[in-house]
Amino acid sequence: MEAARLACAQKKAQREDRTIVFIDESGLSERPSVARTWSLRGQTPVLQHSFTWKQLSAIAGLSFSQFYFRFFPGAIRSEQIIEFLGALKRQIKKPLLIIWDGAAIHRSRKVSAWLEELNGHIAVARLPAYAPELNPVEAIWAYLKKHEIANLCLDTIGEVGQFARNRLKSMQRRPTLITAFWQQAELAF
Repeated sequence: MEAARLACAQKKAQREDRTIVFIDESGLSERPSVARTWSLRGQTPVLQHSFTWKQLSAIAGLSFSQFYFRFFPGAIRSEQIIEFLGALKRQIKKPLLIIWDGAAIHRSRKVSAWLEELNGHIAVARLPAYAPELNPVEAIWAYLKKHEIANLCLDTIGEVGQFARNRLKSMQRRPTLITAFWQQAELAF
């Protein structure tokens, strides 16, 4: 059923000459994403980090050939969603079909009103509930946290954000990686 819904969205995008962009949000903190690592035999690796809960939120959009991202302090709210969608609209000149989950911020009055003002330039389709495996942007976050910034122990959230930004920019220049994000999603595109 989910596949049929997404297939309809894909056909609509082709018919209306829209660029399909999947969107998802994630968060980073000063606490490292812990992953397996190598060390000398008998010496357990130790991660020393602060125990503060400062947070940085990220939003990313993935089209077939490129992904876009932005960082925001704290939680992502309607204003940040609108800012990100506006940036996408300026970068991608064709009409857009945004595919995202049913998060409350995606359904907010502010976002809905802003989308209505665009006279159909941005159309929206929702992923089925509890189906993160259908969103290829989830693979971006997984790769970032498990490979690019795994075991990263920095002093401030600003340093974490700058390091993550640099790693994401590096990931943007790797077309085989972008292809892998699409292949990892369980989509019939």
